[in-house]
Amino acid sequence: MTGAPDQAPDGGLQAERTALAWRRTSLALAVAAAGAGRLAAPALGVLALALAGLGLLQAVAVGWRAARRYRAVRHALGSGGDPSAVRAGGLPIAALAVSGAVTGLLALAFVLDPRS
Repeated sequence: MTGAPDQAPDGGLQAERTALAWRRTSLALAVAAAGAGRLAAPALGVLALALAGLGLLQAVAVGWRAARRYRAVRHALGSGGDPSAVRAGGLPIAALAVSGAVTGLLALAFVLDPRS
């Protein structure tokens, strides 16, 4: 070992893994919203498409905000600053909760549709 045992070899890898996880989450949200909107369209019509569009916008917001946070943490690490000084990522978590609720409502409409 060349470094001290209490130091990570590259402090940026944890932030990168977190950013990749948020990217996968936003992609899954987009797919779920589109799929739920398509399945609920016969039951809800245009409302299902509007809710699916809202879910897609929220998925984009989650990915965009998570990418901004990753860039801020990476900049703080590169400039020798404190990455814990970067604001907490509350918006992606809130958008994730809202998008999950919208997708759940679309799925519920599909399940309760008497035609299916």
